[in-house]
Formats: sequence, C-alpha cells, structure tokens
Amino acid sequence: MQNKPKYKRVLLKLGGESLSGKGGYGVDFSVINSIALQIKEIKQAGIEMGIVIGGGNIFRGAAAKSMDRVSADYVGMLATVINSLALQDALEKKGVWTRVQTAIEIQKLAEPYIRRRAMRHLEKGRVVIFAAGTGNPYFTTDTAAVLRAIEIGAEVILKATKVDGVYNVDPMIHSNAIKYSRLTYMAALKKRLKVMDSTAFSLCMDNKIPIIVFNLGKKDNIKRVIFGEKIGTLITDSR
Repeated sequence: MQNKPKYKRVLLKLGGESLSGKGGYGVDFSVINSIALQIKEIKQAGIEMGIVIGGGNIFRGAAAKSMDRVSADYVGMLATVINSLALQDALEKKGVWTRVQTAIEIQKLAEPYIRRRAMRHLEKGRVVIFAAGTGNPYFTTDTAAVLRAIEIGAEVILKATKVDGVYNVDPMIHSNAIKYSRLTYMAALKKRLKVMDSTAFSLCMDNKIPIIVFNLGKKDNIKRVIFGEKIGTLITDSR
C-alpha cells in the first residue's frame, strides 16, 4: 500500500445486504461500526467521500411480487434512508461529521439532495450519504450511485460487495469461477457480467468513471483500495 491516497474524492456504494452481517436481515451494528471505523481512518487522510447505500437488508422493492412496482420501489427507497441514518449515527459517534441528503424530502430527518450543498459539505470535510436512490421508481441504487458520482465529480466508484471482485460466473455457486483483476467496460458488457444494472453501467461508460468492485468483509479493504492497492476488479475504459 502506498503512503498517499490514490484518489481525492470517491463515491462508496454499499449494498444494503452488507450491513446485515451473518443474519442476512436488518442492521448488524458490529458491521456498521467496522465500516464507520474504516471511513474515519480514510477521512483522516483528507479524502472526500460520498456514500450511497442500498436497502436490500430491509426491503427489496423489485422482489415484492404482491405489491405494485412503484409502491414497492418507494418502500425500498425508505429502507435506504433507515440504513443511511444508522451509518450517520455510527460515524458521528466516532467524530466524523456527516450529512444525509435524501432524494425524497423528509425534512425532519435529513436534508433534501441539493448538489451545490453536497459539494460544500464535501469541501468542508464532511461525509455525505445520499439516500432514497434517485427519488424515482424503476431505478436502482447503483444508478443513484453513478449519478451522484458524476454530479459531485468523484474520481472513482468503489462498489463494496460480498465477493472479492468480478467473476465470469457466480463464485458462490461455481467453485471453478475465474476472477478478473481488470476489465474494460465493453468486455464486461460483451461477457454479460453483472457488475451493475445496465442503466448504471452505461452511465459509467459514457462518463468514463472507473469502478472498483471489492470485498467489504475483509479488514481495511476500503482503505486499501483508496490507497492504490490492487485488490478486487478494476473496470475502466482501457486495459
């Protein structure tokens, strides 16, 4: 690991499931505190960070077959607000000043998303957590993460998952799965690798924002990625 961070401003995408720990549901506060400790160390290095969290540990809108899709997606957005407030609490207990901004206005809980205000928070050294997705149904939190990354001028999207990179097949099912250390956007599309949903991935490709997919469960991995250690899978516009 190099002594200086490779990136100045990053967008961290956390899957909701990553907050649930081994239970698979709800918020595991030992996990959320571990994430908060890593973020504190990263902030001490002067890195500006935006975060987008999914809500799959509480509710999966697209999977709620018995509900109207639009209503289910809005419930999913509210689940991301719960996760965002939980992470904010953990961060601020560790002395990391944090703001939650929501795409759906909930004024008693968080600020509405305003790009210029978010930029100002980042410049003042605050972590900004972007909640409620894009505020629109039919869009995932992956798409929200890419949009926010573009809007705040993030240099990279760090996609934290339960596996240590992108594989040719699901490594949880196939023991012979092959991991890619580096991919181009086009190669990922041609191989139909499920890095992100197609809308999010197309936005990344069009705006040339690199994506690093890595395992959140391994100690200090967020810090290791930001400081340039070659872990996970890097997806970019060139080999």
